[in-house]
Amino acid sequence: MTGPSRKPGFAARPGDAEHWIKSSGTPPARDPDTAIFSARLTIDITSELRGRIKIAAFRRGITVADMLRDLLAREFPTTEGDPS
Repeated sequence: MTGPSRKPGFAARPGDAEHWIKSSGTPPARDPDTAIFSARLTIDITSELRGRIKIAAFRRGITVADMLRDLLAREFPTTEGDPS
């Protein structure tokens, strides 16, 4: 009898990290300002902070994702010489 068959994982990652980061599996852009390549960022926060963020976004009439993208863009602006 042969050994167990190896099934591919849910998402196969390339061996090269740089290739994996820049790989194109991006959904269509939602608005013209959205970059061609996007990345998902996961952070751990408390439930209380998550609630405050969701309430703030709701009060502003925008999504949490859009609000946090704007916040990060303001905090980390592109500088001369940085790739766009």
